[in-house]
Amino acid sequence: MIEELLPASVVTVETYGQDGADTPLYPEEAALVARAVAKRRREFAAVRSCARRAMEKLGVPPQPILPGERGAPGWPAGLAGSMTHCDGYCAAALVRAADLASLGIDAEVHGPLPEGVLPSVSLPSEAERLRRLAAQRPDIHWDRLLFSAKESVYKAWFPLTGKWLDFMEADIELTADGGFRAALLVPGPLVGGSRLDHFEGRWTTSRGLVATAVAVPHP
Repeated sequence: MIEELLPASVVTVETYGQDGADTPLYPEEAALVARAVAKRRREFAAVRSCARRAMEKLGVPPQPILPGERGAPGWPAGLAGSMTHCDGYCAAALVRAADLASLGIDAEVHGPLPEGVLPSVSLPSEAERLRRLAAQRPDIHWDRLLFSAKESVYKAWFPLTGKWLDFMEADIELTADGGFRAALLVPGPLVGGSRLDHFEGRWTTSRGLVATAVAVPHP
């Protein structure tokens, strides 16, 4: 599912159900979730299993993936990547840093956001566009899709800036054909000497899930 949203240079691995949940962790990883509930430990292990398989496909020896600042995964030198998990699904996407500046992926269960959440994560302009899209495609939970797109934008943004990006600091325009554009409302990251003012992304729905992805190319 995630693979179709990203350039061919990106290696993706995804699992459904409980696949990978029993994969052994490195000691330093296991220590991080030793006191977590069982569900959290299973998701933590499954998504790292995906990431290590992606490393192998790129010829990089599997190694621990430890969260750094704000929980962002620490990747081996020369790689950029992103991970996501939700009920029944895990995925990792990795690419050589020479091929992309950054990337972000997110998956969510395809259902409506809890009542009251949309106003806290959307701009008035976004909410109005969602109403129009819902009239065109009532089969899509556009509020959940917007939330997922904002997650992917943040995951692509943070490795380039090391800074927080609030939900209200990117204005995302979703399109019915599976794309989106995120206009950055704060100064964007410098990539190759050029300051970015927006990110481009893709979205899809499948098997009761919605997935989004952002790939940031080099200039």
